[in-house]
Amino acid sequence: MTKYQKIYVLGAGAVGCFFGGMLARAGLDVTLIARPERARAINESGLELDCKTFHEVVHIKASSDIALLAGADLILLSVKSPDTESVIRSISTILPSHSVILSLQNGVANVPMAKNLIPNAVYPAVVYVAAGMNGPRTMKHHGRGELLLGSIDAMTDRDSKILTVIGQLFDGAGIPCAITQDIKKQMWLKFLVNCSYNAISAIGHISYGEMVSVQAVRDLIDQITKEFLMIASMEGVNISQHEAKEANELIAVTMATQFSSTAQDLARGKKTEIEFLNGYIVELAKLHGIDAPANLSVYAMVKMLEGRVL
Repeated sequence: MTKYQKIYVLGAGAVGCFFGGMLARAGLDVTLIARPERARAINESGLELDCKTFHEVVHIKASSDIALLAGADLILLSVKSPDTESVIRSISTILPSHSVILSLQNGVANVPMAKNLIPNAVYPAVVYVAAGMNGPRTMKHHGRGELLLGSIDAMTDRDSKILTVIGQLFDGAGIPCAITQDIKKQMWLKFLVNCSYNAISAIGHISYGEMVSVQAVRDLIDQITKEFLMIASMEGVNISQHEAKEANELIAVTMATQFSSTAQDLARGKKTEIEFLNGYIVELAKLHGIDAPANLSVYAMVKMLEGRVL
């Protein structure tokens, strides 16, 4: 069993820099695969981790050369969802057969997509962290930072052993990490939070805590959630109203100052992941022959704003 000595973060945005930086801070061999400007800044001056409990510069390798993945034991996949297919295709011919991919991405479609394109082991990680990038080399941590790992297929002994070793790496780096047998439900609970918060935060360019101070916004979140739960049930995922309410309310408390990744993308003039969030719910609703007007509304507004900045 490989010890995952060489770790690569493929897509070094805020999430990738947080987890990659924490692993490097613990002394692990981590390389960030990032855009040239970010790679250059981090190589020259280090990765600044401005976290809730500490503030320091971590010296970590960074590169824009994906050919380096030919030596990867473990890949933390944190590219934006729209880029998953092209990125996986681009690395499919260079990955060693033992390389394991851990998806730290939003949405529920990325892992199945990757598994259809490569023979390597691919596992989802449900990520709860509030973070953003301030410039090319400073990661600002707003709260939380834990992971849930699992397999979207029936968990085998091999899966369990691999995930246990990976979990120990994160735990040893101060990142709470647990393995669950019910990863699909946990992925959909995180997906719910993304659908409830990301688009609204982006439309209003507003933090999570500010969002929920408005009664009409809370009513909209409730309607988005109602539609979401209907679709989830049709997709074989049973989330109770109590579980949904608890997940939504916890985010506003534990990540009150966070602006969604969708809001951050729009502010930087970048394409968002909305097609894989509320847009995916709208797509599934059509497949099931039902309407999802609240999800369609926020999806449409983000697409409108996306068109303005791109």
